[in-house]
Amino acid sequence: MKAVTYSKYGPPGVLQINDVEIPVPNDNEVLIKVCAASVNPLDWHFMRGTPYPVRLMTGLRKPKVERLGADVAGYIEVVGKNVTQFKAGDSVFGSCRGAFAEYACASESTLVIKPENVSFEQAASVPIGTLTALQGLRNKGRIQQGKHVLINGAAGGVGTFAVQIAKSFGADVTGVCSTRNMDMVRSIGAEHVFDYTRENFTQSAQCYDLIFDTVGNHSLSEYKRVLNQGGIYVGAGGPSDVWMIGPIIHAIQALMLSSIGSKKFVGFLAKINKDDLILIKELMQSGKIAPVIDRSYKLTEIHEAIRYLEGGHARGKVVIVLG
Repeated sequence: MKAVTYSKYGPPGVLQINDVEIPVPNDNEVLIKVCAASVNPLDWHFMRGTPYPVRLMTGLRKPKVERLGADVAGYIEVVGKNVTQFKAGDSVFGSCRGAFAEYACASESTLVIKPENVSFEQAASVPIGTLTALQGLRNKGRIQQGKHVLINGAAGGVGTFAVQIAKSFGADVTGVCSTRNMDMVRSIGAEHVFDYTRENFTQSAQCYDLIFDTVGNHSLSEYKRVLNQGGIYVGAGGPSDVWMIGPIIHAIQALMLSSIGSKKFVGFLAKINKDDLILIKELMQSGKIAPVIDRSYKLTEIHEAIRYLEGGHARGKVVIVLG
């Protein structure tokens, strides 16, 4: 089968399209014929081996696992002997290892059945982005109906899902994006939109109960200024240096600010959760979540896909489509 592999860290040029053996699922896994996969910042961080602490997981000098890709959608070809929830021929989506390939193995616990009214391309765009948005807003942000929520980076891969999920909870949603994305962000549920090229939302008179930040382009003190008393800031992304010095300082500042007064500042990493994937499936099935896909690429165009995502201006998700 064809698969994206890499044997050293570096820019997209280190990625190769090679013929490799079709993987064999273990007793608790299934083999998926991949129809689509999506690209996440996680993929290019693993590819480059940066920030350097990433290499504690991926390998200090070179990658221990030479395959990339986590978000997947496709047909089940083979099921392990302990698998009870799926059968060959089922259409599924979720998380796996090595999704940038014609076939990939995934645990039964990281997949759900794809809704019939959702394409493989749409389903593949969902897992990491929606889980980040859902867990950040619900678990960390304690979102509730009627609360005023601001999504900074509302046009991005996570932000587009965050706007829709916040809306599904009955929140009053404000999005922050560039001029060209304002109409799109309104169309997916934002009642109010800031154009960051023309105005700074941290200088406005409006305050929020919850700020969900995928960009990290303001200081915590600026965010604090537009948080209501008892409000929560949730950091779900932003710039980082190779040694993570900036994010570490940011985390220390968040702890200090959270210890003073009623405004809280938290960060988190999303986790694959079967129950949450089922909820996302139901939201897609009912039409409350509609993935925004910016561009689709072939597997052989993986270099261009990752370069485009790294550029930081993708609107919604970037997807790899296979046969």
